Amino acid sequence: QVQLVESGGGLVQPGGSLRLSCAASGSIFSRSSMAWYRQAPGKQRELVARISSGGSTNYADSVKGRFTISRDSAKNTMYLQMISLKPEDTAVYYCKAQTYLADYWGQGTQVTVST
Repeated sequence: QVQLVESGGGLVQPGGSLRLSCAASGSIFSRSSMAWYRQAPGKQRELVARISSGGSTNYADSVKGRFTISRDSAKNTMYLQMISLKPEDTAVYYCKAQTYLADYWGQGTQVTVST
């Protein structure tokens, strides 16, 4: 049974910070490529950041230098540290695990950047 549980979303002011967490089932975490996606109202879902099972990372140009993706194998948890948040970062953020056989998605967590 694969399950991804996200947390850490909320309302922050422009320039603020948030740390998102995605807790994954132990059966998939160590062999999964993990990623964060986001989807704003009326827009398509986009890749924000990805981290491989070996720890290599990739970022969308829009978040490069502001967001940091990481993973903690001991806790089966992936993180997205977000700083210098902008209103255009407002979206539902989704956790994704990519295994050899299938992709799995979390339920999403709302991030709102507003005054």
